Order: sequence, then C-alpha cells, then structure tokens
Amino acid sequence: MKIQLSGRSLKWLGFDLEARPLSWMGGDWVTREITAIGWKFIGDRGKPYVVLLGQEMTAKEMLQRFLEYYNDADAVTGHYIRGYDLPTLNQAMLEYGLPPLPAKLSHDTKNDLLRLQGNSKSLENLAATLGVQGKKVGMSQADWREANRLLPEGLKKTARRVASDVELQIEVRAALMERGYLGRPKVWRPSGGGK
Repeated sequence: MKIQLSGRSLKWLGFDLEARPLSWMGGDWVTREITAIGWKFIGDRGKPYVVLLGQEMTAKEMLQRFLEYYNDADAVTGHYIRGYDLPTLNQAMLEYGLPPLPAKLSHDTKNDLLRLQGNSKSLENLAATLGVQGKKVGMSQADWREANRLLPEGLKKTARRVASDVELQIEVRAALMERGYLGRPKVWRPSGGGK
C-alpha cells in the first residue's frame, strides 16, 4: 500500500520511546518519564537517531529535538504509538511547557493490525511470525533497573533497545503492508480522536 498526499509520497517517520516509572497513581498504576526516543525516516540509510535522558540533553531538549523531526514528517509510524508513545509524549510536552503535538497521520502496527486470534500482537512476535530478519534487543529486569537509574551501561542498553525497536517496526510494517494485514493509517489527534 503506497500512500500519497497531493500526488506525492508521504515522508514517514518511524519512532519509539522508552520510559521509566516516575510516580505512583494508585495500585500498580504509575506515571512515566521518557528516558529515550529513537527515530528514523523510512527510506533513510543508517541507524536511527537516538536521544537519551541524562546524556548531554535535558528532558525538554530531547522533546524539542524529536519535535523538529515530527513536524518535518507527513506521517508517523510505530508499534502501539496511538495507545502509548504519542500520549506519553504529549504528557511530557505539557509537563515541560511545550505545545501539544499537532495532529498527524499515523500507522500503528498494533492498533491498525487486522483482527487476529491466537497470535500475540507484540512487535517481537509479529516479526517472528512474518519471518522478519531484524531482532528486538531484550532487556532483563536487572538491565531495566540499570537503565532506569540512568547509569552509563544502562543507557547504552536503552539506546540499543530503542534503535532496534525503530528498525524492527519499520520492517514489520513493510511486511504487514505487503501481505495486506495492516489497515489504513489514521490521523492521531491530541484531543483523542482517530483511534
């Protein structure tokens, strides 16, 4: 499925983020703080661009850097971005005094997946089911503790993880589209429409 806007192909930005628990809301519910954002324009060569909290950038600077690319894109893609990544980014924008993310055409490899039963919708499982060659970088609980404490080795692991998720999601999206298992993109709106 090649999507065009006004007779031209869209400029798609694939992205992912990682976050750590920040405060308790009640029960097992916690707020989140973004610790890493990775992104790459589909079709660009090279590795995804990754920004990390605590490594030469404040949280606000991370958001501002990502926002430059987000605004330059016609559309965004990721795995569960309308359910997690975009709302999490919007919360961070509010917290740091930045304007909300503008509405954007989005392709979500979890939410736009055709109905299936008996198959996990995780990115890793979809990649294996589709025979996609890329691999998701796994992290143990010890790795996550190290990452969430913003320790140097933990941040290196986080950077590898977020970059692998961006690359893998782009490959999974292409495979799902080729096989006809991904529905049409939808506009994500910060007001909550377009789910």
